Amino acid sequence: MINFRYHVVSLTAVFLALAIGLVVGTAALNGPVADSLKDRVNALSKNNEQLRESVNSLETEVKREEDFVTEAAPHMLKGTLAGRRVLLVVLPSGEEHAEGVTEMARLAGASITGQVNVQEKFIHPDNNFLLLGVAARAARPTIPDVGLPGSDGVEKSSALLASALLDRPEGGSLVTDADRRAVLDDYSEAGYLTVKDKISGPAEAVVIVSGQPYVDRDAAKKDASVVRLADQFDKAGVAVVAGSGSSGGNLVAEVRRDPALAKTISTVDNANTVAGQVVTALSLGRQFADKGAGAYGVGAGAESLLPELPE
Repeated sequence: MINFRYHVVSLTAVFLALAIGLVVGTAALNGPVADSLKDRVNALSKNNEQLRESVNSLETEVKREEDFVTEAAPHMLKGTLAGRRVLLVVLPSGEEHAEGVTEMARLAGASITGQVNVQEKFIHPDNNFLLLGVAARAARPTIPDVGLPGSDGVEKSSALLASALLDRPEGGSLVTDADRRAVLDDYSEAGYLTVKDKISGPAEAVVIVSGQPYVDRDAAKKDASVVRLADQFDKAGVAVVAGSGSSGGNLVAEVRRDPALAKTISTVDNANTVAGQVVTALSLGRQFADKGAGAYGVGAGAESLLPELPE
Protein backbone atom coordinates (compact mmCIF):
# COMPACT_ATOMS: atom_id res chain seq x y z
CA MET A 1 0.00 0.00 0.00
CA ILE A 2 1.31 3.44 -1.02
CA ASN A 3 1.54 5.70 1.99
CA PHE A 4 2.33 9.35 2.56
CA ARG A 5 6.06 8.63 3.05
CA TYR A 6 6.20 7.10 -0.44
CA HIS A 7 4.76 10.30 -1.97
CA VAL A 8 7.27 12.46 -0.12
CA VAL A 9 10.16 10.32 -1.28
CA SER A 10 8.89 10.35 -4.89
CA LEU A 11 8.45 14.14 -5.00
CA THR A 12 11.85 14.63 -3.42
CA ALA A 13 13.42 12.41 -6.08
CA VAL A 14 11.68 14.38 -8.86
CA PHE A 15 12.84 17.79 -7.56
CA LEU A 16 16.33 16.43 -6.96
CA ALA A 17 16.46 15.22 -10.58
CA LEU A 18 15.32 18.65 -11.81
CA ALA A 19 17.93 20.39 -9.70
CA ILE A 20 20.67 18.08 -10.96
CA GLY A 21 19.48 18.65 -14.55
CA LEU A 22 19.59 22.44 -14.14
CA VAL A 23 23.08 22.30 -12.65
CA VAL A 24 24.37 20.00 -15.38
CA GLY A 25 22.65 22.03 -18.14
CA THR A 26 23.92 25.34 -16.81
CA ALA A 27 27.42 24.00 -16.51
CA ALA A 28 27.25 22.69 -20.08
CA LEU A 29 25.88 25.90 -21.57
CA ASN A 30 27.60 28.39 -19.31
CA GLY A 31 30.69 28.65 -21.46
CA PRO A 32 29.08 29.17 -24.94
CA VAL A 33 26.23 31.42 -23.68
CA ALA A 34 28.55 33.61 -21.62
CA ASP A 35 30.98 33.91 -24.52
CA SER A 36 28.13 34.81 -26.90
CA LEU A 37 26.78 37.47 -24.57
CA LYS A 38 30.24 38.86 -24.03
CA ASP A 39 30.79 39.11 -27.81
CA ARG A 40 27.46 40.93 -28.22
CA VAL A 41 28.26 43.43 -25.47
CA ASN A 42 31.66 44.12 -27.02
CA ALA A 43 30.10 44.58 -30.48
CA LEU A 44 27.45 46.96 -29.16
CA SER A 45 30.08 48.91 -27.25
CA LYS A 46 32.19 49.34 -30.39
CA ASN A 47 29.12 50.31 -32.43
CA ASN A 48 28.13 52.87 -29.81
CA GLU A 49 31.64 54.31 -29.83
CA GLN A 50 31.57 54.58 -33.64
CA LEU A 51 28.20 56.36 -33.53
CA ARG A 52 29.51 58.78 -30.90
CA GLU A 53 32.53 59.55 -33.06
CA SER A 54 30.24 60.06 -36.07
CA VAL A 55 28.03 62.50 -34.13
CA ASN A 56 31.06 64.42 -32.90
CA SER A 57 32.40 64.57 -36.46
CA LEU A 58 29.08 65.87 -37.80
CA GLU A 59 28.86 68.49 -35.05
CA THR A 60 32.38 69.65 -35.86
CA GLU A 61 31.53 69.78 -39.57
CA VAL A 62 28.38 71.85 -38.91
CA LYS A 63 30.37 74.22 -36.69
CA ARG A 64 33.00 74.68 -39.40
CA GLU A 65 30.32 75.32 -42.00
CA GLU A 66 28.73 77.95 -39.77
CA ASP A 67 32.13 79.53 -39.21
CA PHE A 68 32.69 79.58 -42.97
CA VAL A 69 29.32 81.26 -43.59
CA THR A 70 30.00 83.78 -40.83
CA GLU A 71 33.35 84.70 -42.41
CA ALA A 72 31.89 84.77 -45.92
CA ALA A 73 28.82 86.83 -44.95
CA PRO A 74 30.46 90.28 -45.25
CA HIS A 75 31.52 89.47 -48.82
CA MET A 76 28.15 88.00 -49.78
CA LEU A 77 26.08 90.77 -48.22
CA LYS A 78 28.21 93.84 -48.88
CA GLY A 79 25.97 96.69 -49.98
CA THR A 80 22.91 94.54 -50.71
CA LEU A 81 20.76 96.57 -48.31
CA ALA A 82 22.72 99.80 -48.30
CA GLY A 83 20.54 102.71 -47.19
CA ARG A 84 17.47 100.54 -46.68
CA ARG A 85 15.31 100.91 -43.57
CA VAL A 86 14.19 97.62 -42.04
CA LEU A 87 11.88 96.86 -39.11
CA LEU A 88 11.92 93.59 -37.16
CA VAL A 89 8.65 92.17 -35.86
CA VAL A 90 9.50 89.22 -33.63
CA LEU A 91 6.94 86.57 -32.68
CA PRO A 92 7.28 84.68 -29.36
CA SER A 93 8.53 81.58 -31.18
CA GLY A 94 11.28 83.49 -33.00
CA GLU A 95 13.02 85.35 -30.20
CA GLU A 96 16.02 83.00 -30.08
CA HIS A 97 17.27 83.87 -33.58
CA ALA A 98 16.11 87.48 -33.91
CA GLU A 99 19.53 88.81 -32.96
CA GLY A 100 21.24 86.85 -35.74
CA VAL A 101 18.74 88.11 -38.33
CA THR A 102 19.36 91.68 -37.17
CA GLU A 103 23.13 91.26 -37.31
CA MET A 104 23.08 90.05 -40.92
CA ALA A 105 20.70 92.80 -42.03
CA ARG A 106 23.05 95.40 -40.54
CA LEU A 107 26.02 93.67 -42.15
CA ALA A 108 24.24 94.10 -45.49
CA GLY A 109 24.05 97.85 -44.86
CA ALA A 110 20.47 98.12 -43.61
CA SER A 111 19.40 100.64 -41.02
CA ILE A 112 17.26 98.87 -38.40
CA THR A 113 14.46 101.25 -37.45
CA GLY A 114 13.62 99.14 -34.39
CA GLN A 115 12.42 95.81 -33.08
CA VAL A 116 8.89 95.08 -31.89
CA ASN A 117 8.35 91.86 -29.95
CA VAL A 118 4.79 90.57 -30.24
CA GLN A 119 3.61 88.96 -27.01
CA GLU A 120 1.58 85.78 -26.70
CA LYS A 121 -1.34 87.88 -25.48
CA PHE A 122 -1.59 89.60 -28.88
CA ILE A 123 -2.43 86.42 -30.79
CA HIS A 124 -4.47 84.60 -28.13
CA PRO A 125 -8.06 84.09 -29.40
CA ASP A 126 -9.57 85.09 -26.05
CA ASN A 127 -8.31 88.66 -26.48
CA ASN A 128 -10.03 89.49 -29.75
CA PHE A 129 -12.50 92.06 -28.40
CA LEU A 130 -9.92 93.53 -26.02
CA LEU A 131 -7.60 94.10 -28.98
CA LEU A 132 -10.38 95.84 -30.87
CA GLY A 133 -10.76 98.19 -27.91
CA VAL A 134 -7.03 98.95 -27.83
CA ALA A 135 -7.05 99.64 -31.58
CA ALA A 136 -9.93 102.09 -31.17
CA ARG A 137 -8.09 103.93 -28.39
CA ALA A 138 -4.69 103.84 -30.10
CA ALA A 139 -5.79 105.50 -33.35
CA ARG A 140 -4.23 108.97 -33.77
CA PRO A 141 -4.76 111.90 -36.16
CA THR A 142 -1.96 110.75 -38.47
CA ILE A 143 -2.75 107.06 -37.88
CA PRO A 144 -6.53 106.76 -38.23
CA ASP A 145 -8.37 103.45 -38.23
CA VAL A 146 -10.59 104.47 -41.14
CA GLY A 147 -10.67 101.70 -43.72
CA LEU A 148 -8.93 99.18 -41.48
CA PRO A 149 -10.39 95.69 -40.99
CA GLY A 150 -13.03 95.94 -38.30
CA SER A 151 -14.15 92.57 -36.92
CA ASP A 152 -10.90 90.85 -35.97
CA GLY A 153 -8.71 92.27 -33.21
CA VAL A 154 -5.41 90.87 -34.54
CA GLU A 155 -6.15 91.98 -38.09
CA LYS A 156 -7.22 95.49 -37.09
CA SER A 157 -4.34 95.96 -34.64
CA SER A 158 -1.77 94.60 -37.12
CA ALA A 159 -3.03 96.99 -39.80
CA LEU A 160 -2.83 99.91 -37.37
CA LEU A 161 0.71 98.99 -36.29
CA ALA A 162 1.85 98.47 -39.89
CA SER A 163 0.43 101.89 -40.75
CA ALA A 164 2.37 103.43 -37.88
CA LEU A 165 5.68 101.63 -38.45
CA LEU A 166 6.05 101.44 -42.24
CA ASP A 167 6.20 104.06 -44.97
CA ARG A 168 2.92 105.51 -46.15
CA PRO A 169 1.91 104.95 -49.77
CA GLU A 170 2.89 107.70 -52.19
CA GLY A 171 0.74 110.74 -51.49
CA GLY A 172 -0.26 109.60 -47.99
CA SER A 173 0.17 111.86 -45.01
CA LEU A 174 3.27 111.32 -42.88
CA VAL A 175 2.98 109.75 -39.45
CA THR A 176 4.34 112.01 -36.72
CA ASP A 177 6.86 110.63 -34.26
CA ALA A 178 4.54 111.57 -31.39
CA ASP A 179 1.63 109.58 -32.85
CA ARG A 180 3.89 106.60 -33.60
CA ARG A 181 5.17 106.53 -30.01
CA ALA A 182 1.63 106.91 -28.65
CA VAL A 183 0.34 103.91 -30.62
CA LEU A 184 3.23 101.73 -29.47
CA ASP A 185 2.80 102.90 -25.88
CA ASP A 186 -0.90 101.95 -25.89
CA TYR A 187 -0.15 98.38 -27.00
CA SER A 188 2.93 98.06 -24.77
CA GLU A 189 1.15 99.26 -21.63
CA ALA A 190 -1.66 96.77 -22.29
CA GLY A 191 0.91 93.94 -22.52
CA TYR A 192 0.43 93.11 -26.20
CA LEU A 193 3.94 93.95 -27.35
CA THR A 194 7.30 95.28 -26.23
CA VAL A 195 9.63 97.59 -28.10
CA LYS A 196 13.20 96.35 -27.73
CA ASP A 197 14.84 99.34 -29.39
CA LYS A 198 13.49 102.82 -29.76
CA ILE A 199 11.76 103.20 -33.12
CA SER A 200 13.82 105.67 -35.12
CA GLY A 201 11.24 106.24 -37.85
CA PRO A 202 9.23 104.48 -40.56
CA ALA A 203 10.68 101.44 -42.32
CA GLU A 204 10.56 100.39 -45.96
CA ALA A 205 10.41 96.69 -45.18
CA VAL A 206 9.66 94.32 -42.33
CA VAL A 207 11.24 91.00 -41.36
CA ILE A 208 8.79 88.90 -39.36
CA VAL A 209 10.87 86.49 -37.26
CA SER A 210 8.96 83.34 -36.39
CA GLY A 211 9.60 79.79 -35.18
CA GLN A 212 7.82 76.49 -34.68
CA PRO A 213 4.01 76.17 -34.82
CA TYR A 214 1.87 76.18 -31.70
CA VAL A 215 0.84 72.83 -30.26
CA ASP A 216 -1.73 73.73 -27.58
CA ARG A 217 -5.50 73.45 -27.94
CA ASP A 218 -5.69 76.95 -29.48
CA ALA A 219 -2.86 76.22 -31.93
CA ALA A 220 -4.95 76.52 -35.11
CA LYS A 221 -6.41 79.88 -34.06
CA LYS A 222 -3.02 81.25 -33.01
CA ASP A 223 -1.39 80.15 -36.26
CA ALA A 224 -4.21 81.84 -38.20
CA SER A 225 -3.71 85.04 -36.19
CA VAL A 226 -0.01 85.10 -37.04
CA VAL A 227 -0.86 84.77 -40.74
CA ARG A 228 -3.26 87.71 -40.50
CA LEU A 229 -0.53 89.77 -38.85
CA ALA A 230 1.91 88.96 -41.68
CA ASP A 231 -0.74 89.75 -44.29
CA GLN A 232 -1.34 93.25 -42.91
CA PHE A 233 2.35 94.11 -42.75
CA ASP A 234 2.81 92.75 -46.27
CA LYS A 235 0.07 95.08 -47.54
CA ALA A 236 1.93 98.05 -46.06
CA GLY A 237 5.40 97.28 -47.41
CA VAL A 238 8.03 94.70 -48.37
CA ALA A 239 7.81 91.64 -46.09
CA VAL A 240 10.01 88.62 -45.43
CA VAL A 241 9.25 85.81 -42.98
CA ALA A 242 12.37 84.41 -41.32
CA GLY A 243 11.37 81.17 -39.64
CA SER A 244 12.58 77.87 -38.24
CA GLY A 245 11.29 74.84 -40.13
CA SER A 246 8.37 74.50 -42.50
CA SER A 247 6.19 72.00 -40.66
CA GLY A 248 2.43 72.32 -40.92
CA GLY A 249 0.99 75.26 -39.04
CA ASN A 250 4.02 77.50 -38.64
CA LEU A 251 4.12 80.85 -40.41
CA VAL A 252 6.57 79.79 -43.12
CA ALA A 253 4.40 76.81 -44.07
CA GLU A 254 1.17 78.83 -44.05
CA VAL A 255 2.58 81.60 -46.24
CA ARG A 256 3.93 79.07 -48.73
CA ARG A 257 0.58 77.31 -48.82
CA ASP A 258 -1.33 80.54 -49.54
CA PRO A 259 -1.10 81.31 -53.30
CA ALA A 260 -1.62 85.06 -52.81
CA LEU A 261 0.81 85.53 -49.91
CA ALA A 262 3.48 83.34 -51.54
CA LYS A 263 3.65 85.83 -54.43
CA THR A 264 4.47 88.81 -52.23
CA ILE A 265 6.13 87.48 -49.04
CA SER A 266 9.52 85.79 -49.18
CA THR A 267 10.06 82.94 -46.71
CA VAL A 268 13.24 81.50 -45.20
CA ASP A 269 12.77 78.24 -43.28
CA ASN A 270 16.23 77.97 -41.67
CA ALA A 271 16.67 81.44 -40.18
CA ASN A 272 17.67 79.78 -36.91
CA THR A 273 21.05 79.12 -38.60
CA VAL A 274 23.74 81.55 -39.75
CA ALA A 275 23.16 80.47 -43.36
CA GLY A 276 19.44 81.20 -43.10
CA GLN A 277 20.09 84.59 -41.53
CA VAL A 278 22.34 85.50 -44.45
CA VAL A 279 19.66 84.31 -46.88
CA THR A 280 17.07 86.46 -45.07
CA ALA A 281 19.13 89.57 -45.85
CA LEU A 282 19.67 88.41 -49.44
CA SER A 283 15.94 87.81 -49.93
CA LEU A 284 15.22 91.35 -48.77
CA GLY A 285 17.74 92.61 -51.31
CA ARG A 286 16.05 90.68 -54.08
CA GLN A 287 12.62 92.04 -53.13
CA PHE A 288 13.95 95.59 -53.28
CA ALA A 289 15.65 94.87 -56.61
CA ASP A 290 12.84 93.24 -58.56
CA LYS A 291 9.93 92.73 -56.13
CA GLY A 292 10.46 89.00 -56.51
CA ALA A 293 9.27 86.87 -53.59
CA GLY A 294 10.64 83.38 -53.13
CA ALA A 295 10.77 80.39 -50.78
CA TYR A 296 14.27 79.63 -49.54
CA GLY A 297 15.87 77.09 -47.22
CA VAL A 298 15.99 73.36 -46.73
CA GLY A 299 12.41 72.52 -45.71
CA ALA A 300 9.25 71.53 -47.56
CA GLY A 301 8.23 74.01 -50.21
CA ALA A 302 11.64 75.67 -50.55
CA GLU A 303 12.52 76.58 -54.13
CA SER A 304 16.25 77.02 -53.55
CA LEU A 305 18.83 77.56 -50.84
CA LEU A 306 19.14 81.26 -51.63
CA PRO A 307 17.78 83.80 -54.11
CA GLU A 308 19.49 84.82 -57.29
CA LEU A 309 21.74 87.76 -56.51
CA PRO A 310 20.82 90.97 -58.34
CA GLU A 311 23.34 92.15 -60.91
